[in-house]
Amino acid sequence: MIHSAAARRHFTALLYLLLTVAFLAAFAGLARAEVKIQEVVSTKGVKAWLVEDYSVPIIAIRFAFEPGSTQDPAGKEGLSNLMTGLFDEGAGDLDSEAFQIRLDDAGAEMGFSESRDAIYGSMRMLADQKGEAFELLRLAVNQPRFDQAPIDRIRSQIVAGIIASQRTPEAKAQEMWRKALYGSHPYSRDDEGTAASLASITSGDLKAFHKAMFARDNLHVGVVGAIDAESLKAVLDKVFGDLPATSQAAEVPDADLKFGQSLHVAYNQPQTTIQMVYPSLARSDPEFFSVYLMNHILGGGTFTSRLFDEVREKRGLVYNVDSGISNNAHSNALAISTATRSDRAAETLKVIEETVAKMAADGPTQAELDAAKKYVVGAYAINNLDSSAAIARTLVELQIDKLGIDYVERRGAIIDAVTLDQVKAAARKLLSVKPTVMVLGPETPGSGG
Repeated sequence: MIHSAAARRHFTALLYLLLTVAFLAAFAGLARAEVKIQEVVSTKGVKAWLVEDYSVPIIAIRFAFEPGSTQDPAGKEGLSNLMTGLFDEGAGDLDSEAFQIRLDDAGAEMGFSESRDAIYGSMRMLADQKGEAFELLRLAVNQPRFDQAPIDRIRSQIVAGIIASQRTPEAKAQEMWRKALYGSHPYSRDDEGTAASLASITSGDLKAFHKAMFARDNLHVGVVGAIDAESLKAVLDKVFGDLPATSQAAEVPDADLKFGQSLHVAYNQPQTTIQMVYPSLARSDPEFFSVYLMNHILGGGTFTSRLFDEVREKRGLVYNVDSGISNNAHSNALAISTATRSDRAAETLKVIEETVAKMAADGPTQAELDAAKKYVVGAYAINNLDSSAAIARTLVELQIDKLGIDYVERRGAIIDAVTLDQVKAAARKLLSVKPTVMVLGPETPGSGG
């Protein structure tokens, strides 16, 4: 028999670790099989997507409230980020220490985070302790305490990180980058805020923000594991059913990204960092996968991409170069990034521009497109469905993107249907735009656009 609370917590943590390993293995197999998603609607109208699996007795839940840090009031930037660090620091009648002990004894893991467009929460628990775990989640979601001592402690940690990062040229560069691209749009702000804005945030601000943002109409939930639909209905009402019906989130306009700029942060170092950004398409756009496949061929495929081949393999200019699509609720962009020796920065930028120009003019070959399709279809399960947490995250993102509960089944056919002409048209449309370029290093290489 395990007598002490500390010993029980140690045993629970060990058991949790072992079960998690088994769970990951089980879901690696599930990722290769069909993922059956069902929609569950509780008595109070709370909706969730559920994937049942009883391979091991664990449940994972992830949820999101839209939007995120774009709602931080002027002068109180960093409010949403600070708030997400406090949900497990006391709730209901439990102060921070009591809450953490209860969470530990329940063998559960809880976490919250924020992005520009959403506030996220998640929990993993042993199925036979789901009652206690979901009770703690209910308290965190509905009755966070926002006590002064935890506020001061978490705030000081964030401020220390901000002060440390401000000493780096990278921080200055990223601030310039955001302002240049987004202007006065909320996306131009640092999610963490500033030392001054954080100092102005009170417990009352946190409580008001929580009340305004946590509601049922802006909520998305994904659940994976050893729980059936009827049991989940009761959980949804317990955890989320008493939240306000509608949020008080303010409308956020779409960002008007500013292309064609040349930015330079002077810094005397042997390595120069280069960032470039082009326009892209929204996730909901019918031509999205034309852009996605084109980007994979250009730089998203890393070791098989054109940029990797031209810049690294043929010329040895960089260790790595890649491109990626960034889809936010109010902006879409295709970005290229790399770092190189400062004395070869101009040459590196020129080769990147020439590679992009060739893609814009000629597009990919049919062989490149066929290979990209094969990889993009096959990698989805590995990247998105290989664990309970990954599946729960995917369920939530599919809801946010309004892709439909059958998207996983349809995705392969959608990608296969993309034609070479569509990809060429996407490349011509987006990559013909003169990008915004930022150089962090001792000199600014010339850009031919």
